[in-house]
Amino acid sequence: MAAPALSSRAGSVSSLGNSPTATPGSTNMNKSIPGYPELDFRSGARIEELNRLIHEFSKHDQREYDDQRALEIHTAKDFIFSMLGMVQKLDQKLPVANEYLLLSGGVREGVVDMDLDELSVYARGTDYDMDFTLLVPALKLHDRNQPVTLDMRHSALCHSWLSLRLFDDGTISKWKDCCTVVDHLSGATNYFFSPTLVADWFHESVSVVLAEIQKKPQRGMPRVEKVEKNGTVISVILGVGSSRMLYDIVPVVSFKGWPAVAQSWLMENHFWDGKITEEEVISGFYLVPSCSAKGCRENEWRLSFARSEVQLKKCISGSLMQAYQACKALIIKLLSRPKAVSPYHLRSLMLWSCDRLPSAYLGQEDFAAHFLLGLIDDLQHCLINKMCPNYFIPQCNMLEHLSDDTAMLHARKLSSVRSDPVEHLRTAIEHAKAANRLTLELQWRGSTSGLPSPQSDASGEQQPDDRLAKKLQQLVTENPGKSISVFINPDDVTRPHFRIDDKFF
Repeated sequence: MAAPALSSRAGSVSSLGNSPTATPGSTNMNKSIPGYPELDFRSGARIEELNRLIHEFSKHDQREYDDQRALEIHTAKDFIFSMLGMVQKLDQKLPVANEYLLLSGGVREGVVDMDLDELSVYARGTDYDMDFTLLVPALKLHDRNQPVTLDMRHSALCHSWLSLRLFDDGTISKWKDCCTVVDHLSGATNYFFSPTLVADWFHESVSVVLAEIQKKPQRGMPRVEKVEKNGTVISVILGVGSSRMLYDIVPVVSFKGWPAVAQSWLMENHFWDGKITEEEVISGFYLVPSCSAKGCRENEWRLSFARSEVQLKKCISGSLMQAYQACKALIIKLLSRPKAVSPYHLRSLMLWSCDRLPSAYLGQEDFAAHFLLGLIDDLQHCLINKMCPNYFIPQCNMLEHLSDDTAMLHARKLSSVRSDPVEHLRTAIEHAKAANRLTLELQWRGSTSGLPSPQSDASGEQQPDDRLAKKLQQLVTENPGKSISVFINPDDVTRPHFRIDDKFF
C-alpha cells in the first residue's frame, strides 16, 4: 500500500504530481495577467475573494480570550486535574505521578485519531463555548528497560492488543478486572488490557468522584452541566462563570520512545527536518481506545501519535492552518452521515502536503485559497480511490474499510463543495457567527441572572467587592474626565458611597 507520492527529497519541485492545484516552485506560475483577477479554474471563483472569506472565517472561528475568559479556562482545567487526582485515590489504579496531554479542540474536531460513530452530537454555541481533549494515561510505560508486549498478530495495521503477562503481579492484580483473559494450552494465563473495560471503569470512577464533589460545593467551583460516556470517551461539560467548556477525557496507555511498526517513517525526509529535533518528534506515543473496522472491540487499541503532532504543528504555516480549519468546517457536517470521513483524515492530508510541497510555497501568506482548494482535491482523490495513508504508518490505509457506495457518495458531496467553494465558505462563516452570538447571549444572561464566576460563592451571590468594582466601572465610563472617590463605612462595607466631583451617590 503506497503513500502519496514522495520525491527522493521532501519538498522538491519534482514531487508536485498531477494535482489540479499543485503549483511548481517557479515564481512565474502564480503571476496573474495585469488587470485581470486570478480565478479558480474549476469553480470560476476569484482567488482574492476566497482568501478574504477564509480570513473572515478565521476571525470568527478563532476567538480571542480576555482576562476573564482566561481565568475561567484556568479554573476549569484545575477542576478537571483535581478531579482526576481524586479518581487516582479511589483505587490507586491510575499512576500517582501522571502526565496528561491537553489538546485544544474536542475529539469531534479530529485532534486525535478516534472513531466518531458513538459520539453524541455537540455544537459550539448551543452546547459549549470551548472544547478540549485530555489524554489520561491509565498505564504509563516510560521506563525504557520495562518490557512491553504489543501483540499485533490479531489486529489491523496501526492497532494492537496489549498483554500484561510481562508486568509484575501488583500491576496485574490492580488491573485484572479491566482485562480479558486468555488461557493457553500450556496452562498459562494471559491478561489483555481491555479498552472497553478500562473506559467503563474510568466513567464509573469519574461519575463517583463528581457526585461526591457536588455534595460539598466550594466557592468558585465550576458547575458540572453534563457527564456522558460516548463509546470510550468521557465527555464532561463544565460551566465556569458565563463560559461552558467541553472536556473529552480519553483513558490511554502512554509510551516513551517510538514503535517499531513506524520505524521506517523516520528514515524518510520530512518537512520538519532542521526545524525541530527528531527527539522532540519521537518523544512518545499512545494507545487510544479505538479499534479497526473488523477488530475486536474488547481487546484492540489504536496507535496514536498525538504528542508528535503537537510538535509538527509548530512547523505548519499560518496560511495552511487557516485553510485546514476552513476546510474542516466545510466537510465536518457534510460528510458526517454516514460516518466515513473524520477531520483526522483531513489533518493527515495536510501533513502529507507539507512533505510534498516546497516550504517556501506553503509559507505564502496570500495562498490560503490555493491550499483550501488543494485539500478538497486531495480528499476527493482519497475517497474515489479509497486510499488515505496514515502519516506515520503509510502502509495503513485509513479508508480501506469503506464500501464503494459510501466512498462515492461522499466524493459526490465533496464535488458540490469544490464546484462552489465561495457559497460554502459563506455558510461556514454564518454558522461561526451564529455560534458566537449564542455564546454572547448566554454570557449576557449569565451576567444578568447572577451566575457564579470563579471569584464568586457557589451559591451564585455576587460578592460586595464584585458589585463595587462593577459600579465603579460604570461610573468611570459615564463620567469621563471627572474625579471619582469611594468612601466605605468600615462598619457597613455593603454600602459604599461614591463622590463624583462635589456630588455624592
